[in-house]
Amino acid sequence: MKIITKRTLANAIEVHPEIKTSINLWIAKVKEANWERPNDVNNDFSKARTIKNNRIVFNINNNDYRLIVQVNYPAKIVYIKFIGTHSAYDKINPETVNNY
Repeated sequence: MKIITKRTLANAIEVHPEIKTSINLWIAKVKEANWERPNDVNNDFSKARTIKNNRIVFNINNNDYRLIVQVNYPAKIVYIKFIGTHSAYDKINPETVNNY
């Protein structure tokens, strides 16, 4: 899978360096993935939650952060839509947030 944009993740790591290892592991796993449907994501990330609009919510850094992506399964592209703390996540709509 191709990740668009990793720069958003790099910016988050600059602000929250404690997530670096978790994000790098997530990136490595996603780059190797070949997801064709939401169930494929859950096979790789059992705690990921599918929501509307082909979006997935991932728990990052032992559930301290949330990462929201939108997946274009036919094109094999994962779009980063949001990464933040629980309190930041509580202030957004995960179904519509777009690169905060």
